[in-house]
Amino acid sequence: MNEKLLSLLGIARRAGRLSLGFDAATESMQKGRCRLLLLANDLSERTVRNITLSARQTETPTIVTDSTMQQLGAAVGKTTGIISVNDNGFADKMRTLCTE
Repeated sequence: MNEKLLSLLGIARRAGRLSLGFDAATESMQKGRCRLLLLANDLSERTVRNITLSARQTETPTIVTDSTMQQLGAAVGKTTGIISVNDNGFADKMRTLCTE
């Protein structure tokens, strides 16, 4: 499951359907583009608290993956622990992969 998710993240990144990092993800949620918020499992408690507060306010579904920031970064080409998926198709498939 983890390898499939990371591979799909790479494809979504090349397609330009992701926003990476706290600020970009928050902006994406506020503008209503974010369909799914993915978080690394090794984010600090403070970061998780702040980003989930924004996600709750915008009613954005959020999933804490079983991947680290380094693994997510390797998949998308930039070290990050917060990924906003801005496409319904990619978001649906990633939700499915995360619940398997």
